[in-house]
Order: sequence, then C-alpha cells, then structure tokens
Amino acid sequence: MNLRQKITEDVKSAMRAGDAKRRDALRLLQAALKQKEVDERVELEDGAVVAVIEKMLKQRRDSISQYEAAQRQDLADIEKFEMAVLQVYMPEVLSDAELDAMINEVIASLGGNEGPIQIGQVMAALKPKLAGQADMGRVSQLVKGKIVSN
Repeated sequence: MNLRQKITEDVKSAMRAGDAKRRDALRLLQAALKQKEVDERVELEDGAVVAVIEKMLKQRRDSISQYEAAQRQDLADIEKFEMAVLQVYMPEVLSDAELDAMINEVIASLGGNEGPIQIGQVMAALKPKLAGQADMGRVSQLVKGKIVSN
C-alpha cells in the first residue's frame, strides 16, 4: 500500500470513528495532494507525497509562531494538532551520525573542486536522498561547514 492509499484509508477510519478533527486534517492533506496532481497532471509517488506533507508542516510551523505572537493559542493548538496528524506520514528522521555519514559519502563521491559550486552539487545530490528525513536548512549548514573547513 502506497502512502496515498494509506491516507485515504485513514480518512475512512477517522470518519467511521467519528473523529472530525482528524478527518478534517486528513482531508486538507488530500486536497493538497489532489491539487498537486492536477497542477502537474501526474499521479504522485511516495516521494512527492512526502514533499507535499513537508511543505504543509512548514506552513503549520510558520502559522503557529504567528498565532502565538498574536496571542491566539486556540488557533495555534489547531495547527499543532494538524502537525501531529501530518507527522505520522513522514519517514523516520535521520540521526546526526547517519546524516553526517551521508554528507561525507556524497562529498567524497563528487570529489574535486571546493567552494560554492561544490556546495550546490552536494546539496543537489542530497536533496532527493533526504526528502523528509532531515531539515534541509540544517543539512545546508553542515555541508557548508564541511566544504569550507576542508
């Protein structure tokens, strides 16, 4: 069963259980996935589904910080609940050691030139491998630290 089918089954089970909050959060996800499929005229694979979920999680984090700054804890709590529902479908996050090993492996495989060009090449190679498994901002900092320090 692929990720898209699992989400559909979870919507059905939330409906059967009468869990309206969970059902609504999953329907938001389904709508975002459907929109992506219509826009690109393709059926999404698991990697693309994870990318959509990642984007939705980032939006929720931004919303939470804005709601808390405006002292709207009620709205922040809704966003936190939606984040928890979405997080279930994300792959397991890599440990620091695994992430470090993967970065070193990619740098070694590309070899050669130092500097901004190599940073871009390393990030381009890592992005598909790390989809949903690491914060790419953090990965970028680690890559820059390794390439500049070499």
